[in-house]
Amino acid sequence: MSGRLWGMETSMRDVIRLSGIEVFAHHGVFDHERRDGQIFVVDLEVEYDASDAAQSDDVGHTLDYAAIAQRAAAVVGGEPVNLLEKLCQQVITALWEFERAQAITVTIHKPHAPMPVTLADASVTLRRVRQQ
Repeated sequence: MSGRLWGMETSMRDVIRLSGIEVFAHHGVFDHERRDGQIFVVDLEVEYDASDAAQSDDVGHTLDYAAIAQRAAAVVGGEPVNLLEKLCQQVITALWEFERAQAITVTIHKPHAPMPVTLADASVTLRRVRQQ
């Protein structure tokens, strides 16, 4: 990605981060997870060129944070899947509708994952770059 700063070409990684989106859902490989459900926590990073928004201060030149969060929450709250990897990919696929997005990173936390050891969190992160 590149943009102009004071008339010069620069390398950039402009990112919108949305952290801690909580969604109650029924994902997992065990019957009790599908039946009872649990809270999943979603963190998003959407990379885009923010040059126009930074220059203009016009909301029309950026991404709609609320719409991104709502879209991700709707996917996570939707049809159950077995794996967090699958769920991350579904969120990324849904977020490509935001045309300014150049790369998307999704982390889904499953803080109450059934595990044989005590742990604070289990999560999966996927990052995908839009193909030109």
